[in-house]
Amino acid sequence: MVTARAAATFEPVDRSAAAARGFVRDALLGWDLPEVVDDAVVLVSELVTNAVVHAGTAAEVACLREEDTVRIEVSDRHPERGQDSFANVTLNSDRYADPDGEGGRGLLMCSALSSSWGVEYAAGRKTVWFRLALPEQQPGTRYALPSLPGGELPAADGPVRVAVVQLDDHGRIRHWNADAESLFHRPADAVFGRPWAELAVWPQTPGLGLGDTLRLARWEGSYTVRGGDGAAREVYGTHVRLRDSEGAPIVLCLLVRESDRAVLRTPGTASSASTEAATTAVEPLDLLVGPVSPDDLSSLLQRIVERARDLLDADAAYLMLTSEDETEFELRAATGLAGPARRFARLPIDGGAGRFDSARLPAVHEDLAVRPGAAPLLAGTDLRSLITVPLKVEGRLTGSLGVAAAPPGRYDNEDALRLQFAADRIALALESARLGELERLRRGSLSFLVEASDLLAGTLEHEQTLALMAQMAIPTLASWCAVYTTADAAAGAELAFVLHEDEDRIDALRALLDKSPAPEAEFSPGACPWTAPADTARALGLADSPELAGLLGETVVLPLSARNRVIGLLVLGTRRGVRFRQEILELGEDLSRRAALALDNSRLYSERTATSQAFQRALLPPELPKIPGVEVEVFYQAAGEGNEVGGDFYDLFPIREGTYGFAIGDVCGTGPEAASVTGLARNSLRLLAREGLSAPQVLTRLNAAILDEGSRARFLTLLYGELTPREDGSTVLSLVCAGHPLPLRLRTDGQVDQAASPQPLLGVMDELDLTAEELVLSPGEVLLCVTDGVTERREGRRMLGDDGLIEVLTGCAGLTAGAVAARVHRAVERFAPEPPSDDMAILTLRIPTQRQN
Repeated sequence: MVTARAAATFEPVDRSAAAARGFVRDALLGWDLPEVVDDAVVLVSELVTNAVVHAGTAAEVACLREEDTVRIEVSDRHPERGQDSFANVTLNSDRYADPDGEGGRGLLMCSALSSSWGVEYAAGRKTVWFRLALPEQQPGTRYALPSLPGGELPAADGPVRVAVVQLDDHGRIRHWNADAESLFHRPADAVFGRPWAELAVWPQTPGLGLGDTLRLARWEGSYTVRGGDGAAREVYGTHVRLRDSEGAPIVLCLLVRESDRAVLRTPGTASSASTEAATTAVEPLDLLVGPVSPDDLSSLLQRIVERARDLLDADAAYLMLTSEDETEFELRAATGLAGPARRFARLPIDGGAGRFDSARLPAVHEDLAVRPGAAPLLAGTDLRSLITVPLKVEGRLTGSLGVAAAPPGRYDNEDALRLQFAADRIALALESARLGELERLRRGSLSFLVEASDLLAGTLEHEQTLALMAQMAIPTLASWCAVYTTADAAAGAELAFVLHEDEDRIDALRALLDKSPAPEAEFSPGACPWTAPADTARALGLADSPELAGLLGETVVLPLSARNRVIGLLVLGTRRGVRFRQEILELGEDLSRRAALALDNSRLYSERTATSQAFQRALLPPELPKIPGVEVEVFYQAAGEGNEVGGDFYDLFPIREGTYGFAIGDVCGTGPEAASVTGLARNSLRLLAREGLSAPQVLTRLNAAILDEGSRARFLTLLYGELTPREDGSTVLSLVCAGHPLPLRLRTDGQVDQAASPQPLLGVMDELDLTAEELVLSPGEVLLCVTDGVTERREGRRMLGDDGLIEVLTGCAGLTAGAVAARVHRAVERFAPEPPSDDMAILTLRIPTQRQN
């Protein structure tokens, strides 16, 4: 016997299969038949696709509820398949044995999934039907949906008709089936596009009009519909809000005569004919008390679970929201739960072992002891009764609300419907608040990433980059952070930096990580769980020690990948009992990508800087020799960040026993190009001087070597001299000043004079006429040699010059060589507020007095 019927027609368009799936799902769920929904949807989808794609006609889908089965029919109107009359056709099973054959796959699936099936032909029409047997209900759990009450179904004068009316988001009629035409004496053409409010006489319930009701996820009750013959008919209906094949919100209304209300009515609902009872169907619960602040979603959720617990006299309650990809639930608020329930814990949607564990339907778990795996959040507790109801907005699952109690059998179907009604009323407000929270999180994430990028781009120091990575992660992303580096893939990752939000716990955390095996440095998308620290703490018996108490919660590893290789690992950890939110993990992935590139850049910069400095140090003279009877002091400063050698240079070296050579010069320009000529000049001077050549000959040969460099040659100013200490305490010098600032002689009485004459610079002319000048320094006298970085020190239009340098040197009488060099350098630094922009070299020679010896 057919006890209920629903039918719909779908046009031959691409999205018809999806629309048919939604129609069948809603019809079967409305009849409290969730056990067969999955198989029915799969079969209908395949058969409607065959009708639309292969037959090219509209598909008519009819669902018929029978005593122990559900019969579903899919018909098309392909004219080539016409027969003179209906006939049951016996099919050859071999024809449909190929699962890859497009013509037989639907029938093969019918054979595999249904209890019986067949094909019927009529003139211009073909119908494929199948029956699905209704399985027995799972013990301890049942859905809280409208269901057939069995003996309560009254006798009917004729067939029970279920009118199916589809309304668009504005409440206008867009589908009107044959049963609706029979019940209300209105043909479909006469009602298409008309507002439902013109036909429905809605109860005048304060605060809940027809428009408000149509926006609820589900409603059930009685009202009046005006028929085409002028008569008003009392109907009982169920309204379900969902999305159509185009993704637009619609309302599906299933309507029967008031006398047939038992077909749709939920057991336990009030049978009063009063308007208020008919509108609400169950006694409502109000979960929103007080002002709703969309800026504080966590507090709002906590108030809801506490109120749900109190209104239903429960021992615990929890509320979960769906993730952005709608694949997982995330626990956002709970009260009365202990053990494994942790805030932000994640559970898969529909991850239960059976269909009665679906989170998309309200369910009553009468005794969780019968099915202990039905509620993972309550595992390990003494809670045995549970109601779970979905939160839906326009047919889309947005969350789940659960209320639990310790005694079994505490809740019935009416409690679940009351909670579902309350959940429908708060679902839109919660979704709006959740979207607002997500928007704030996105804005905060963008600001965080912009700031992180600026900070990481502001340094090229490797150690500072490691510290910045950890400092940015704490406490925004995690309670603690560790950075591992992988200089050698074969050697594995090495712990490089550790930071905790509580500085007093850094040492204990580092000690634990040092004892734990390092995570594997390999490419892996997203964050990977890492249990090594917790495992090590348990193995060493330190898990509950004061140093590690509450330290370790969830720990994840993010690879630091740059330039197609893993250069390190970013480890993020929470304190005990805290889980990472999905948004935080995604933000951590973004940070790891930016940090990895900054870390690799700092590594490359450090390596190249070290290489450059090694080469530059090779261009500097080794430790200066100690000359008996002569004090020597040198100050050298190269222009440019990271440069140790520039265009200025100096040298002091032994030539032969008792005689030493010294030089101070300036190559045109600064930086590496000038430094290359510096190396040539310094090494050539040593080689030529030790061959026994005189000072002019040494510079002549050096000039030729510079010119041999061709286009790389640079002109060079050079002061070169040879000094020989004498037994009387004086020192004889032989000087050649080739285009260089003249050396200054400081006498013991403070008088300063030039110690040489200017001669042509090197690297310009092939032929040079250079002469050596003899000079004797007596005890107490000083010879000051500088480069033009000293004399050409500027402040605006002012320049220190030779006169300024002479003035500084005049006040240095009686000072040691080191003190003279320091005073000259200080005078140069103080001459202008800006740092010097040119290379600078200062070479000071002083003949000590006998008393100092």
